[in-house]
Amino acid sequence: MSDAARDKGRQRVRVAEAAGFCFGVQRALEMAFDKAESVTRKPVYALGPLIHNRQVVGRLEEMGVRVVDSVQEAEGGVLLIRAHGVPRSVLREAEERGIQVADTTCPFVKRVHERAQDLGEQGYDIVIVGEREHPEVVGILGWVDGEAHVVEKPADVDRLPALGRVGVVAQTTQTTENLAGCVRELLSRCRELRIYNTLCDATMQRQRAAAELARQVGAMIVVGGHHSGNTRRLADICRATGTPTHHIETAEDIDPRWLEDLAPDESVGLTAGASTPDWAMNEVIEALTGILGDDASPRRGA
Repeated sequence: MSDAARDKGRQRVRVAEAAGFCFGVQRALEMAFDKAESVTRKPVYALGPLIHNRQVVGRLEEMGVRVVDSVQEAEGGVLLIRAHGVPRSVLREAEERGIQVADTTCPFVKRVHERAQDLGEQGYDIVIVGEREHPEVVGILGWVDGEAHVVEKPADVDRLPALGRVGVVAQTTQTTENLAGCVRELLSRCRELRIYNTLCDATMQRQRAAAELARQVGAMIVVGGHHSGNTRRLADICRATGTPTHHIETAEDIDPRWLEDLAPDESVGLTAGASTPDWAMNEVIEALTGILGDDASPRRGA
C-alpha cells in the first residue's frame, strides 16, 4: 500500500449519535410488512409513498404493496395511510367506501392534527410553520376548522393578512430556530398568540447530533431521500457549520473526489434522515471505508 493509501487508512468514519430511522417510521414499516405478509392475502395499497425513501418503497413494492393516488383505487384491499398523515376527509372517504384502513400516521403527527383541530374549534386563525407542499402539512391543513395559513420562514409572516387570535403549530421536522423566528414575527401582528410546540424530539436529537458532529469533521455525508424534508434540513444544518456537506441517497452517489482534500487527521461524518434504513447507512459506511482505506473503521458519536 502506498504512503497516500496508508494516510487515507488513518481517516475515520464517524456516525452521529442519533441518525436514521425514527420511531414513527419504524412503526409505519412494521405495520406495512405485517399487512403485506398477512395470511388473508388481501391486496395492500399505500396512499402515496409510505415514507420518503425510494429504496424502502421499492422493497415494499417487491412485497406487493402498490402505491396509489386515490382512495377509490384501494377498494377491495387494505389501504395504508402514510406516516406523514392525511386530511380527515381521506379517512372519511375510506370509511364511506368500506375500505379497510391501516393508519401508520406517526403519533407525533397525529398530535399536530389534534392540536390544529382543537385550535380551530376554539376560533383561532391557524398558522402552520412548515413546507406548504409537504404531505405532512397538507394533512395538517385537512384537520383545521376555520382559516389556516402556512409560513415556511419568518419573512413569510409579512404576507399574512391582519390576524386576531392566532394559534400556531409546526410541521414536526422543522427546526427550533425557524419556529421561534416565525413566532417572533407573529407577536406584533396579532392580539393573542397561542403556540403548541409540535416539533418531534427525535428530529431535534438528530439535528443537534448532526450539527455537533459536523463541527468536528472535515466533511459530512447525509444519507436519505432527496424528497425527504427532514433529510434536507439535516444537510442544511451541516452546511451552516461551514463543513463541506453532501446529500446522497445511496452509496453509489458517493464521489471519491469529495474526500481528496481531507487532512490526514480529519474524519468524515455520517448522518441520515429519519426515513433512512440501517442497511442503507451500512452500505455507505462500507463505501467510505473502502475509499479511505482498510483502517477507517467507523465509530459512533461526535
